[in-house]
Amino acid sequence: MSIQLSRRVQQVKPSATLAITAKAAEMRAAGRDIISLSVGEPDFETPKAAREAGIAAIESGFTRYTAVPGIPELRRAVADKFRRDNDLDYEPEDILVSTGGKQCIFNLLMALIDPEDETIIPAPYWVSYPDMVLLAEGTPVIVETAADASFKLTAEQLEGAITPKTRLLFLNSPSNPTGMAYTRDDLAALGEVLRRHPGIVVATDDMYEKILFDGKRFATFAQVNPDLKERTVTLNGVSKAYCMTGWRIGFCAGPRELIKAMSKIQGQSTSNPNAIAQKAALAALTGPTDELDKMVRTYETRRGWLVEAINAIPGMHAIMPDGAFYVFPSVKGWIGKTTAAGDTLKDDVAVCEWLLEEAGVALVPGTAFGSPGHIRFSYAVSQDTLEDAVQRIADAAARLG
Repeated sequence: MSIQLSRRVQQVKPSATLAITAKAAEMRAAGRDIISLSVGEPDFETPKAAREAGIAAIESGFTRYTAVPGIPELRRAVADKFRRDNDLDYEPEDILVSTGGKQCIFNLLMALIDPEDETIIPAPYWVSYPDMVLLAEGTPVIVETAADASFKLTAEQLEGAITPKTRLLFLNSPSNPTGMAYTRDDLAALGEVLRRHPGIVVATDDMYEKILFDGKRFATFAQVNPDLKERTVTLNGVSKAYCMTGWRIGFCAGPRELIKAMSKIQGQSTSNPNAIAQKAALAALTGPTDELDKMVRTYETRRGWLVEAINAIPGMHAIMPDGAFYVFPSVKGWIGKTTAAGDTLKDDVAVCEWLLEEAGVALVPGTAFGSPGHIRFSYAVSQDTLEDAVQRIADAAARLG
């Protein structure tokens, strides 16, 4: 019997980052020496306070259902976080806690987007944005940004992309995959455009907010444009800043009516987020930040080393990221060249396949992020591992014809 799958799911591509990571794991299991720089996951431990809170939750029997949008004390802590870090005043009723930041985004799209509604997505983008829009039966409108504009959407580009069908704009700062961050001036310019288009909601994904370098101060869209707060959903979570990817806790704040609708979606999909993880996230948000500060300093050092090392390899060029733990170099200088095996590198996908096979280094092609001709490095690995990987890449590049 052949099962007919929905048109909806047939439009969606598997996650490229997960696919590359899985292939690298298969090669490693087969005995190959593989270094993976493909996964966006911190290489530091979950803070001790969060781990202990999770254990205490289990020991005390806090293992039952909770309220769908999250336990009250965690929603209050999230509201306090937005007030403390972002100058945004929300009540717990304006907060939704979900099973990771990804579910917050999915809930938003399902609650907001109707068939053929358009969502503007600047490229490079996080791989899941366009496919989640497609699952909501909306239309992703991809706007390509340029390296000489720090891979950020300009006010002119935003104005040019808006149509009567535009319903939503995605912003991600610091960005996955580029690591670039919008400044207050950047956000103010985008706000000026959006004031002329009152039907558009802004979704700002701030998951890497805490990982920012060079003394830069983070700013989020509603903070810079307070008059647009009532049509902004600010998304965040504990995955990256607190090294809690597997705990699966994301959260967001926004207009109460929209948050209630998103909670309704969540109630009919996963229901409440994991009870134990909620207690751990509460401890992370209210606990000390020493481990976070150490992690950010370490990433800043790795970033500087990696960009310099990449730019020393002929055919590659990277700009200095503002934050996160990614570098997104161009590899256009390699495209068209011949490998030692006699193959021609026709695009960035072929480049990543070649590096995995010949150098034993797993990276993600820029095509997966809507920016062909680039590849993404994650430097959430030890310095020794990073140096080994870059040396392998340099050696392979030296053999290109």
